Amino acid sequence: MDSALILTADMKLVLGLVGLTMALFLFDRIRADVVALVVLVLLGLTGLVAPEDLFGGFSGGAVISVISTMILGAGLERTGALNRLAGWLLRRAHGVEQRLLLLTTAVAGLNSSIMQNPSVMALYLPVASRLSSRTGLALSRLLLPIAAAIVMGGALTMVGNSPLILLNDLLVSANSNLPSGAATLEPLRMFAPLPIGLALLGASLLYFRYYGDKRLSDESEGGVTPARTESYFARAYGIEGDVFELTVSADSPLVGMSLGEAESLRGAPLLLALKTGNESRLAPPADARIWVGSVLGAMGPRDKVADFAQNQFLRMSTRLREFRDLFNPSRAGISEAVVPPTSKFIGKTSADLQLRKQSGISLLAINRDKDVIRDNVRQVPLRAGDMLVLHSIWQDLGEAAAAKDFVVVTDYPKGEQRPHKFKIAMTIFAITMLLALSSRIPVSIALMTGVAGMLIAGVLHIDEAYAAINWKTVFLMACLIPLGWAMDSSGAAAWIAGHTIARLPEGLPVWVLEIAVGVLTTSFALVISHVGATIVMVPMAVNLALAAGGNPTAFALIVALSASNNFMTASNPVMSMITGPAGYTSKELWKIGGPLALIYIAITVLAVNVMFWGK
Repeated sequence: MDSALILTADMKLVLGLVGLTMALFLFDRIRADVVALVVLVLLGLTGLVAPEDLFGGFSGGAVISVISTMILGAGLERTGALNRLAGWLLRRAHGVEQRLLLLTTAVAGLNSSIMQNPSVMALYLPVASRLSSRTGLALSRLLLPIAAAIVMGGALTMVGNSPLILLNDLLVSANSNLPSGAATLEPLRMFAPLPIGLALLGASLLYFRYYGDKRLSDESEGGVTPARTESYFARAYGIEGDVFELTVSADSPLVGMSLGEAESLRGAPLLLALKTGNESRLAPPADARIWVGSVLGAMGPRDKVADFAQNQFLRMSTRLREFRDLFNPSRAGISEAVVPPTSKFIGKTSADLQLRKQSGISLLAINRDKDVIRDNVRQVPLRAGDMLVLHSIWQDLGEAAAAKDFVVVTDYPKGEQRPHKFKIAMTIFAITMLLALSSRIPVSIALMTGVAGMLIAGVLHIDEAYAAINWKTVFLMACLIPLGWAMDSSGAAAWIAGHTIARLPEGLPVWVLEIAVGVLTTSFALVISHVGATIVMVPMAVNLALAAGGNPTAFALIVALSASNNFMTASNPVMSMITGPAGYTSKELWKIGGPLALIYIAITVLAVNVMFWGK
């Protein structure tokens, strides 16, 4: 590698774009997918990527593989596989906490080898909630070990997480820019990283068994343990009392008021339902009008509701006549949901979103960093990691949750489940994995074959398949892939590698460079996401390996694995999903996740070197 490679104008443009991308991700003023789109447009306008190749990322095998794994995971969830799993874990644990933790985290890690990490975490949130509510074990003692196992288990296969899915496409594209005489880089087989993944998963289980477990909070009130019980919501949120019917008299000052105005009155209880004329509705919109004869469904302590009824000239009834069906626990109730980092709710208030009008959902409270917000809750802008306390009809909740703007962590009666399709789904999935093992069929085609099989067999409907796709992740990946191409084709990656080697002491062991690559990738991932870190770092790692006499594939694999090495911040989607429900603080995450990240790098470099020994 020529370390004296001249820094051309194209190289400067590419490096400038990389710097701009990192800055925009770091300050987080613009959504990540919008940043990716801006970068894609700039690559096209500057001519760094040819017009015919600019949108190639959208049709790449990596993006198709990500889409396929999301749909396959939804198919398995629709058959009730996770409900069966929760029951099996409880039976096998026999009430022993350590055994329950070990079994749950191990199975979660294995599941993440065949599904995208955020999808697995979304499935395990209600599983953990169920286990917590049945055993009394604090959710904070469950979620972090599960999240760590999911991240570690993603290294078991080449489809376990987005960086590994991207890796083969990046290796293939790197071949066109290899120096003369360099060996062609071959894509890795489906289970190529299996030994590394097993070592990482085993390390995670041992870490929380002997070290991390002792540092997890054991205070059940510190975290949120979702359970649909009155005592839980009274203790955690101050939401207590029964539901009463309040009939509006002709003398009531509420006549002509909107529901939102009535809710803002001093001493007003939670107003969860409204009947006007022959129409009864749960979670009525704030602009719904109250008239003579209207009936309000109010929830709160009896004395508080009675005082409100007396002050507002309302007739109070403890017996539900109008709302008996609406408040049936099998049909409606209180639930909790966490706001993921991909949510469109972020930065908006409940009033902006019109949750009651659009989705039939009432927002009762917000749990944010262990603080419960109940006053004027509809005017509070939402953040990633917020725990929302909702009241709704279960069917409405399921339909709203399908948009993936929040993840429900309370176990509730879901939409249509297809347990009778369980065996069919598992058979299709097994065939899919066998096809993926074949070197003759690309992984993307094998996975899409499984998707087609589930659609034909009726495991999923096509609309459900569309809803299962996280389009923000897909868009982010597809738009950033050309940036990696530009890094390679412009020579920017080779220039950085050459100048890096020229400034290092002679005779420096290759494994030291590998550790440096792992640490740098991990640092980038904390700022620009695991996808962005992989795309930027793989071309640099390949060129660095060529300059140092190392194995380019080994260096690239270290990058793809290290990109997921983030247990400390919300830039990892898996971690952002658990901080709200479990009440973790940033200090706790760094204290427990920091040592685990160092162990991750050490095992990755050691295992990769053993795997590529003599190659």
